Amino acid sequence: MNNPRLAGRYAKSLLSLAIEQNSLEAVFADVKLLQGIIKSNPDVVNLLKSPVIGSDKKGKILAAILDGKLNTLTNAFIQLLTRKSRESNLPEIVNAFTEQYNEMNNIHKVKLTTATAISEELKSAIVSKIKSDTGLQRIELETVVKDELIGGFKLEMRGNLVDASILRDLQDVKKQFANNEYLHSIR
Repeated sequence: MNNPRLAGRYAKSLLSLAIEQNSLEAVFADVKLLQGIIKSNPDVVNLLKSPVIGSDKKGKILAAILDGKLNTLTNAFIQLLTRKSRESNLPEIVNAFTEQYNEMNNIHKVKLTTATAISEELKSAIVSKIKSDTGLQRIELETVVKDELIGGFKLEMRGNLVDASILRDLQDVKKQFANNEYLHSIR
């Protein structure tokens, strides 16, 4: 069950402790690793959220998956989550941690969705354009390929969406035809 308040509190605690122990960058690298594992392997999320498997068993499985890959602080944090039976909230906690880390370091996430993969050269040009237009200095660009866009792009940044996709244009044309009174009278 999603609990953003709980995830935010655990993330804030981990962030504060990492700052206090001067291991913020190491913990952030661990969190990015965990996010990658969670994103690329839905079975891990299913395991974490399974009511059938006990917390101690989940802790052992996580320890086997992450054996020696995590900082001692991150490892202790995951053990705390399993002791408190909060391991099902791990995906939300790592996302909340990343958001808080980015906010603290003034990093702005931008999501670019295109119909086809784009080159690194084009990515850097887009980041440069965003920086010059907005005055933001640190941009983290996430690119997603969705061929259903047909062409064009979608750009999401700071709660705003710019949809310049062919799919959106076709949907607009479809609405215009649906609302056109002349077409209804001809039928």
